[in-house]
Amino acid sequence: MTTQEYIESGILEEYALGVLSEVERAEVERRAAESPEIQRELNLITAAIDDYAQAHTQTPPEGLRERVLAGWQAAIHAGPPTAAAPTPVVPASAAPVVRQLVPEAEAPAGRTSWLMAASIALLLLSAAANMVLYNRWKDAETSLVIAQNEQARVATTMQATNKSLAAEVQVLRNDEFKAIDLAGTPAAPTAKARVLYNVATKAVFVDVRSLPAPPAGKQYQLWALDQGKPVDAGVLTAATTAGDSLQQMKDINSAQAFAMTVEPEGGSENPTLSTMTVLGKF
Repeated sequence: MTTQEYIESGILEEYALGVLSEVERAEVERRAAESPEIQRELNLITAAIDDYAQAHTQTPPEGLRERVLAGWQAAIHAGPPTAAAPTPVVPASAAPVVRQLVPEAEAPAGRTSWLMAASIALLLLSAAANMVLYNRWKDAETSLVIAQNEQARVATTMQATNKSLAAEVQVLRNDEFKAIDLAGTPAAPTAKARVLYNVATKAVFVDVRSLPAPPAGKQYQLWALDQGKPVDAGVLTAATTAGDSLQQMKDINSAQAFAMTVEPEGGSENPTLSTMTVLGKF
């Protein structure tokens, strides 16, 4: 999987959301340490999620925990309502007894206190539950935004890819470009590449057919040979080295041959002839 394919796979977003296993997280961290492009993309995704979370953080009301605990303690201390004493049965023949009637609307003080404490506790618990549900809804909304951003990024990438392919087709069909086949040297007999050179505009494109993967910290560099003197034509990207696409190199005023060597990342001022991989002449 190329670096671009790995970035577009969505695993970096899953890493930032913390849904990967330990093995998967270790793999992402290893790839990020080896590739500045992956590390840069991972930093952007992590920063976007952090910014969104900070912008939508909801702080529970002040004193919510203390009010919940106070309500429960009041309910416990009040205890359940006590049963009323049974009314004695008076025989009809007994003397009349004067009794104090208690209005139905009036309830014992202990029962009222217990009901009030229970109601307050339920109200506070309901508020806490609503807060939890609200935060979960916000998390789901964050995931949706990330998915929408990923979809937009994929669409942008596809548009750029289609545009690049259209440009490559124009180059390949343009009769002003001369094709120079670069064959492998004894150092890499199976290596193959092609240079498309426009003598009129001085434009140079390189099309890799097969190149050995360069060592860590190294890149392929294209050289134009003009009257036997090497002229820097630029370094190849990882995608070009893998043969994924054409790459436009530096303009070259005049050349009779082209060659590639393996150089440190960023290229060299002079070619390392011992690492020459392919060579081709007009």
